[in-house]
Amino acid sequence: MKKQNMNRDWIATARTLSEALPYLQRYTGATVVIKFGGHAMGDAEQMASFARDIVLMNQVGVHPVVVHGGGPMINDLLKKLEIKSEFVKGKRVTDEATMEVVEMVLSGLVNKRIVQAINNQGGRAVGISGKDANMMVCDPVDPALGLVGQPVEVSPELIHQMHAHKIIPVVAPLGAGRDGETFNVNGDTAAGAIAAALKADRLLLLTDVEGVKDSSGAVVTQLSPDQVRELTDSGVIAGGMIPKTETALEAIAGGVRAVVILDGRAPNACLLELFTDHGAGSLIRVPFEEKPRKM
Repeated sequence: MKKQNMNRDWIATARTLSEALPYLQRYTGATVVIKFGGHAMGDAEQMASFARDIVLMNQVGVHPVVVHGGGPMINDLLKKLEIKSEFVKGKRVTDEATMEVVEMVLSGLVNKRIVQAINNQGGRAVGISGKDANMMVCDPVDPALGLVGQPVEVSPELIHQMHAHKIIPVVAPLGAGRDGETFNVNGDTAAGAIAAALKADRLLLLTDVEGVKDSSGAVVTQLSPDQVRELTDSGVIAGGMIPKTETALEAIAGGVRAVVILDGRAPNACLLELFTDHGAGSLIRVPFEEKPRKM
C-alpha cells in the first residue's frame, strides 16, 4: 500500500510538471517583479520557500526582480535605539536620524537576509537599492514627512545588466534625491515604479491577505481597473488594500501587463500564480485573460 501511495505521488508530480509546460513556455524571457513583505519575511521556513520559488523561476527562464519592505524590523531597531517616531496623517516622519536606521535595516539586515536565502537555494542574487546607479530618483512626497520619497525617474539599465548575467536583483526601496539626499520609499510604490520602468509582464504584490475581497468577503480573482475604482469608491476596498490597488493601477498605466495581489504566506504562491491554470489571489489587468481562472 505504501509503495502504491508513493507511485501515485510521483505520478501526480509528473502530471503537474506536464500541465505546467504551456505556462513555462509562456513566461520564458518574461520579467516578473515581486514585492516581498509581510509576515513571511520573519519566518525562516516561509523565507526559504519563497527563495526556492524565485530560484525555480529564474531557472526556467523568467527574469525575477525582488523588491522588499521591512517596516517591522525598522520599528524594532528604532525602539531599541530609543528614537521616537512622529506621524502625520498616519505616516511616519522620516528625519535624518530615522533615515539612518531605515537605510541600515533595508540595505543591510533585510536585504542581505533575502540575498542569502536565495543563494542558499542555488540562485545568484545580489542586493542593491534604488540609490545604486541612480536607479530610482525621488522627490519628497510631502515636506511635512521629511525624507519620504516618490519615485519620479526610474532607470532599469542596472537590472537589465544583472539579468543578462543570470543574476537575481534584490532591491531595497531607497531612492536618491536630486541634492544627494536618501529617501525612504514605500515598498509597494517602489515595486510598482520599477515594474513600470521594466514594462514587466507581471507585478506580484505579496501581502498577508488572500487578495481583493468583494462586499461578501469573497476573494475576487479577476478585476479590471474600472472595477477596482468602483469598489474603492463604494468603500469595499478600504484600509491597507487601497495603497496596493493604487500601486496596481499606476503600474498598469505605466505599461505593466498585469498585477496580482496575493497571500505571501501561502506555500508556493508565486508558482501557483505563474505556472498553473488556477492562479492565486486577485489579478488586475485590462483586458482580462483569454479564459477565466478555475476556482
